[in-house]
Amino acid sequence: MPPLSHAETIGSSYSSTAPKDCRVFAGRNGVDDSTTRVCPGKAGYVVLISEDDLRETVSVGRNRAGASKEPAAQAWFGPFNSTTHTVEWRATDAKPFAIIQRWHIADNTDQDKDGRPIAKPMLAVTRLPPGAVCHVAYVDVKANPNANELARKAADEFARDFKCGKDEVKVVGASGRAVELTRR
Repeated sequence: MPPLSHAETIGSSYSSTAPKDCRVFAGRNGVDDSTTRVCPGKAGYVVLISEDDLRETVSVGRNRAGASKEPAAQAWFGPFNSTTHTVEWRATDAKPFAIIQRWHIADNTDQDKDGRPIAKPMLAVTRLPPGAVCHVAYVDVKANPNANELARKAADEFARDFKCGKDEVKVVGASGRAVELTRR
């Protein structure tokens, strides 16, 4: 075991993407409900949440324009979806290398008594710069009672070396309906 002074210390901190904590930009065409939120993140990053046609994308960058050009800004799921308002930042020495966020993916084959799709929870791990910002791993929350720990482990082990556009997004832990719904 290496001496403690050489051990890498990885920790978590949190930020909010709730509309009240962000700058909200509404769509201008009057036809749909598209909105964009730019939310303060950690270490000078912002979190960009774009919502259009009841589907969200989440990206990170130094500013709105930068975040909008990252692969994560185009990473959408076919079914209706949304994210919760808490972002977990994984960092070493206050330098974030990944975020973890809970998503809710609508399952049109599983409906409530009013005929609305029941959302399935999933954690998405997204890598941060240096390099591109993209999804690295998905963890099905219902299929894995330790989903948060699995997502942190995936962030810590895969995010920094993940090659966006080359490496395939990993399914970590047991696969479940939420992860199945991410496939287009």
